[in-house]
Amino acid sequence: MEPIHGVNNQKAFHENATLRKSFSEISNSATIEGECNVDDQPMASRQPPTKTTNLRVFVATWNVGGKPPTNGLNLEDFLQVEGSSDIYILGFQEIVPLNAGNVLVIEDNEPAARWLGFISQALNKSYHESMDSDPTACSKPTTNFFHKPSLKLLSRNLRANNALLKACNCHLDSPRRLRKLAADSHPPACLPVRAATTAADVEEDDGFSPAVEIPGSVGLDYNLIASKQMVGLFLSIWARRELVPHIAHLRISYVGTGIMGCLGNKGCISISITVHRTHFCFVCCHLASGEKEGDELRRNSDVTEILKSIHFPRICKNPDRAFPERILDHDRIIWLGDLNYRVSLSYEETKKLLENNECDSLLEKDQLNMERRAGRVFSGWKEGKIMFAPTYKYTLNSDSYAGDTVKNKKKRRTPAWCDRILWRGNGIEQVSYVRGESRFSDHRPVCAVFTISVEMFAKSSRYRKGFSCTGSALDYQETPTKRQSSCFYEF
Repeated sequence: MEPIHGVNNQKAFHENATLRKSFSEISNSATIEGECNVDDQPMASRQPPTKTTNLRVFVATWNVGGKPPTNGLNLEDFLQVEGSSDIYILGFQEIVPLNAGNVLVIEDNEPAARWLGFISQALNKSYHESMDSDPTACSKPTTNFFHKPSLKLLSRNLRANNALLKACNCHLDSPRRLRKLAADSHPPACLPVRAATTAADVEEDDGFSPAVEIPGSVGLDYNLIASKQMVGLFLSIWARRELVPHIAHLRISYVGTGIMGCLGNKGCISISITVHRTHFCFVCCHLASGEKEGDELRRNSDVTEILKSIHFPRICKNPDRAFPERILDHDRIIWLGDLNYRVSLSYEETKKLLENNECDSLLEKDQLNMERRAGRVFSGWKEGKIMFAPTYKYTLNSDSYAGDTVKNKKKRRTPAWCDRILWRGNGIEQVSYVRGESRFSDHRPVCAVFTISVEMFAKSSRYRKGFSCTGSALDYQETPTKRQSSCFYEF
């Protein structure tokens, strides 16, 4: 039989126009699936909007197979930078090998720092190019700051200015606060890594030189809102600089569901924020692996455990506002990751259907679809129509599925749609749902673009044109649970 190629199956699964639509075109796009019932969203029903606006949100998930990013990796096309989304939600799995050292001893955060640097280079290309070309610039691009990058230092300096925003933005329309934002919109072009350079400071930051100066949020088109690593899981959120003052109530919670049911080789990271008056929750997960019969029930159990265990502390200072403490309490929820659901067919049956381009027949046997239809998992959630080939498992640096090149049948993996993006909530419209064709990993990345409506503060709109602020870093509380304590494109 001829080997199965993800790229060769493109026309069989979907032929479509380019994804790079203008924002106005996207706003007028047809909804892929019907809207959720308002009863699903208690926060929205308790806080009737006075005004709404639409945001373009880009979401991506990628299992990178324990490999750090290399200089030849191009993220610009992957992130669809030309589409200029307002918010980027980027989730990775296996950014480090899931070995005993990383799981049981101490996680390696150098790859996470490298991913942040590469993402910033793609989202803030013009800024980094100007730093390269300007001989008077006080620093080099993000990925070259250190011989060995520090996640702590890099995230601190890519994140928006911490002095400009409190944890709660319920009084966003305060004239005094807005005057402060306007006054602080033009700070110095470069910010020092640290104010002190003592030996203790160096040791605290893992031995990286505090004498190096790196840029703050000034000049960046997109600021880092939050990032969190748990062993191999890594989730980061980026927002357009002008949007940052309207984002607050940042909270992070995570839970391990892996070895012994609690370690972090599997599990999820969840980040909760408010944008204007709308509560968002983003969940990046890596569920139980395996393609034996019954393994799908372990994945269902992981989802149940995540929904039960994730809890966000209340930090809102307004006692009159209803506030989400659980994932399902939020107005808009996006769940992404390596969900690991497989296809309930043999390798031979699956390969035959792929060769005959019988996509619909294969999707009928997709475990996630089957479990959702049976009401055993993700009840009330939505997923866009899949119009791309299975994303797992590929031979590295190849377009061939691994089963075609593995002689040992025990090591052969049936092609499957492991990597998925789902959503729940009112006011969410999915514009695209695609996969990338990078050969970097044994998984193909999966991306989605949404337009999402948000409720605005009654008085905030009159100030939006009054100043241009650089954004601000968000005070946040990070809470481990008690258990942890449709087309193709190439890039």
